Amino acid sequence: MAERFPSFRLRLALIAYRALWWVGLPLVLLYLRRRGRKDADYTSHLAERFGSYGPTTCVPHVWVHAVSLGEMRSAMPLIRALLDRSERVVLTHFTPAGRREAMKSLGDEIAAGLVRAVWVPFELGFAWRLFFRTFRPRFGLVMEIEIWPEMIMECRKAGVPLFMCNAQYPSKSYARDTKGHGLRAELMRGFAGALVKSDLQRERFASVGVAPIAVTGETRFDQPIPPAHLAAAAPARAALAGARPVVALASVVEGEDDIYLDAIEATFAAHDTAGLPRPFFVYVPRAPERFGAVADLIAARGLSFLKRSEVLDADLALSHPAPADILLGDSLGEMYFYLSMADRVIVGGGFTPHGAHNIIEPLAVKKPVIVGPDIHTIEYPAVEAIAAGVCLHVKSPAELEAALAPGAAFQPSEAEIAAFFAAHSGATKRTLAAIPELMRLTSR
Repeated sequence: MAERFPSFRLRLALIAYRALWWVGLPLVLLYLRRRGRKDADYTSHLAERFGSYGPTTCVPHVWVHAVSLGEMRSAMPLIRALLDRSERVVLTHFTPAGRREAMKSLGDEIAAGLVRAVWVPFELGFAWRLFFRTFRPRFGLVMEIEIWPEMIMECRKAGVPLFMCNAQYPSKSYARDTKGHGLRAELMRGFAGALVKSDLQRERFASVGVAPIAVTGETRFDQPIPPAHLAAAAPARAALAGARPVVALASVVEGEDDIYLDAIEATFAAHDTAGLPRPFFVYVPRAPERFGAVADLIAARGLSFLKRSEVLDADLALSHPAPADILLGDSLGEMYFYLSMADRVIVGGGFTPHGAHNIIEPLAVKKPVIVGPDIHTIEYPAVEAIAAGVCLHVKSPAELEAALAPGAAFQPSEAEIAAFFAAHSGATKRTLAAIPELMRLTSR
């Protein structure tokens, strides 16, 4: 017999959680106010965070929860497919980056009333009930793995099927949940089901009681590539790097700059000793608030660099080239341009406990990928990509420097990368096919 959900212990935890939200609400508002001093979007449309979205719609929506920029990008192929099926879509976000991406990518659809991009309600029961009343969601898709207790419980009360989508249960989270108090794992049983990235993920979710489950893959494999970025990359590379090899460092996070700058200096020294042209590096910090600090770090090393904001115009055309060894990518939304310039790509985050970032975008443009030691955040598809030989997993800064040395062995072909990418595409189609079956199983 299945254990009752929620358990007595979880019910007590939910009572405490709700009380904490009411007590801590002034602090949450203060947090938004402080963030709003740097980014005014944090405090815009504040009423939405309390469930006030304007007139109630007459048309049920499909609800996609994409908390921030990364989740929004992974949701885009699915959103496009839903719109192709004449669905109305409501998107909920927590960060301005996610909401801005929605406004940028779906501006026409938003203007036509086919899509709404709004703030996710605070974890307050009345706010969720107002959200359901406004948009009448047929079902909800929570991108990646976001555990919001009140969201889950209010969906159950309202009869709104809520599914984890594009879901991955990272190894560190799984170990913590299965060895600790288990409340987070129990909360996952409150979902109506899960659409997961791989067989390994299905096993992990099933082991904590999530059901039903469908293996659908990773939607990021279906992301469209902006043609303008591809077209602009070749002339920019020719003007900035000439015939030199190009290495891109993508989504570099705080705490690993010294490792990568040491590797750049070691690579320059090794190529100088070998009498070979130095590689040209494209260095792209993940967070825009770090652009200035990273520029200062590069300058302090005495390395010659150019800023994208100063040498490229709005169309990514070079305005005034100058000799340099590094291009600092101080812009947002142009990652495919930077990646397309490169021969190899190092994806950031792997030299911090937070874990490496998305390797799918470089693979999409047929670039070999290098990742640092910690890949728990991208276990799928990193494990598969490493096994296929299209991604190199370096365990230390010394291994990173060796991978960038003259004559390094890691050189998968474009054909090998394309074959790997094709084998893992199609998650959007599989997801849409699986949802009706999961809803049928849920309703029994």
